[in-house]
Amino acid sequence: MRELLLFIPNLVRLLVDLLRDPRVSTADKAILAGTIIYVIAPIDVIPDFIPFIGQVDDVYLLGISIMRLLNRSERRVVLEHWRGNFDIKELVSNITNIAEYFLPKRLKNVLRGKIEPRTRLSAVPEPHAVNE
Repeated sequence: MRELLLFIPNLVRLLVDLLRDPRVSTADKAILAGTIIYVIAPIDVIPDFIPFIGQVDDVYLLGISIMRLLNRSERRVVLEHWRGNFDIKELVSNITNIAEYFLPKRLKNVLRGKIEPRTRLSAVPEPHAVNE
């Protein structure tokens, strides 16, 4: 239980250390920083004043940006900065999967970058070449 209570302070410390570490990609740092700005910004895909579901998109985006940072950083670099006793990648992955479960399908697809093709709105047939 103690480890679970220390998760957030340990995670914040890990992220600060990784953001300061020159061995971590600048692009990955920028993505995480942008996500943090999005989370604290008042404008949101799902407004935060909607209980529970308003925070799910924030948790999901934060989770996938942290996973990107962890996956693209060298394992030894992450372990050098991680102070917890459990696997940080597995924990962040589980949190992200749980948040994803609660997202509406269309929003989940947008956040993943997979936008479904729109269906045809009219029944107008396709133009065909005229044979002479």
